Amino acid sequence: MPGDVEPEGKESFPRRPHAGRGLGDRIFRVQLTATGVAVLAIMAAVGLFLLMRAGQALRATGLSFLTTPEWQPDVHRFGIAAVLTGTLLIAAVAVTISVPLALGTALFISDVAPRRLRRTLVTLVDLMAAVPSVVYGLWGLFFLQQHVIGLSRWLSDWFGWIPLFTVDGAQPGDPLASDSVYTASTFVAGIVVALMVAPIQCSVMREVFAQAPAGEREGAYALGATRWGMIRAVILPYGKGGIIGGTMLGLGRALGETIAVYLIISPVFTIQPHILQTGSNSVSSLIALHYGDASPFGMSALMAAGLALFLLTLAVNFTASSIAARSRSGAQSD
Repeated sequence: MPGDVEPEGKESFPRRPHAGRGLGDRIFRVQLTATGVAVLAIMAAVGLFLLMRAGQALRATGLSFLTTPEWQPDVHRFGIAAVLTGTLLIAAVAVTISVPLALGTALFISDVAPRRLRRTLVTLVDLMAAVPSVVYGLWGLFFLQQHVIGLSRWLSDWFGWIPLFTVDGAQPGDPLASDSVYTASTFVAGIVVALMVAPIQCSVMREVFAQAPAGEREGAYALGATRWGMIRAVILPYGKGGIIGGTMLGLGRALGETIAVYLIISPVFTIQPHILQTGSNSVSSLIALHYGDASPFGMSALMAAGLALFLLTLAVNFTASSIAARSRSGAQSD
């Protein structure tokens, strides 16, 4: 009651509200816990399976497995130096192209597009993520590749002094030079993979941008900010965690892409850092290429390559999840 005085000798502590848990709440909690444990158990089982199957190859090569570019498991000369380099380069090209595309699309949908158009755009972006990877691969092989040769030649002619854009055998400024040195390259594969991961990145960014507090948006406009000024001062700082998280989730998908890369690249087993030059490789395409004709020891070597890709992708996805979880999603303004 108002005015009541606490008895002497008793300290007053703030009491936390407590909600009783009914049977439905307890069942729901058990289901969620079981689901989380099952996911972790499946991931651990996959990793343990790969480790057990890869043990024979890893014992035969040791640390040289990470530094050897060749792939001749039958004579015990194999490693993932070349395919891992190709995997990282393809993923880097994909993320470099997809992030600006996904960021611009997410901002347009959340803050620029008319309300009646937003649902249609969201549906189209989500449908892009549902297109099978083999369709992207065929499109890149038979359509995109021949139309991107001009861009590859231009990049090589003007930026060939940068080792990344150097093309061995290319003749700068010669319009009659062969186009074959620019086909089946890391650059072409990276563009195709970029279009595959952009919808995933866009969805993550769009959801975070949509949760930006309305009070901060209105406050920016009240202070005379333009739409771009509001986006720069409110939306982008608020969605920084979502941008980073979406980027890294897309990176995790790009690292493991198989069919599209397998259809486009021309496999080579040398460390090839020139992204415009024909010839590349990736861990996933290596497994797809040699799985059917591998000997028992060769299968163990492929499992070792798969284990390396599994650990790399797992690290990227865990990092992305932790960054996205620390974003300001759900914050409100006074």
